[in-house]
Amino acid sequence: MIRFGIFASVFAVVALLEAWWPRRQLRYRKWRRWAANFGLIAIDIVVQRLLFGAAAIAAAVYAKEHRFGLLPLMHWPWPIKAVVGFVVLDCALYLQHRVFHAVPWLWRLHRVHHTDPDLDASSGLRFHPGEIVISLIYKAGVVLALGVDPWTVLVFESTLNGAAIFTHGNIGIPESFDRIVRKFVVTPDMHRIHHSVEQAETDSNFGFFLSVWDRVFGTDRAAPAAGQTSATLGIPGPDSAKSLGFWRLLAMPFQP
Repeated sequence: MIRFGIFASVFAVVALLEAWWPRRQLRYRKWRRWAANFGLIAIDIVVQRLLFGAAAIAAAVYAKEHRFGLLPLMHWPWPIKAVVGFVVLDCALYLQHRVFHAVPWLWRLHRVHHTDPDLDASSGLRFHPGEIVISLIYKAGVVLALGVDPWTVLVFESTLNGAAIFTHGNIGIPESFDRIVRKFVVTPDMHRIHHSVEQAETDSNFGFFLSVWDRVFGTDRAAPAAGQTSATLGIPGPDSAKSLGFWRLLAMPFQP
């Protein structure tokens, strides 16, 4: 409920900001995209409930009760363990994101997210259930190996949910302010480059929340070649608007 409350609040704020200060003019009707994107998140929630539930939290509780993982072995104050756990989890998701782009069968799942030809708050919900399941297992494994505290995992998961909405938002943040903020966290302008149809731009800016990983691993890109308001988003080839339907998105990873 805490995660859902944060998610709903962030979504409402970002949606309002998009209406007041849009960064780009949307190419397609919002209602059609939103129907597909919200349909996917509904399926994702059902899959999570039926299969794994709060897997990362459960792994953290198990690790705490059994003193399992690396962090419980460290004689550090709890705040330091919490910060280390949060930062390492964020780095782990950066690496996961890169793997989903590099491994063909994982990309078939992840490209569902990239087919959106416009970006707004709802784009942060556009993930195939198969990708969600793999991500849940991966995160639970990392949490268990590290022995991250349950409250740290809750804060991280809530931050991740809010960041997914914010970084996909169609918000007109002044570029001078954006340059300052992206030194610390991923901004909409920074992440939008990752959704470009240009391969070199797609293979950049993989970060979810902390922006430092793209600089550390050499995948940082300042701006798209065509500019923020003119860059074409989506996937190369036929117009990705044809792939907007909910059922087509579910079947996409299994089609040629």
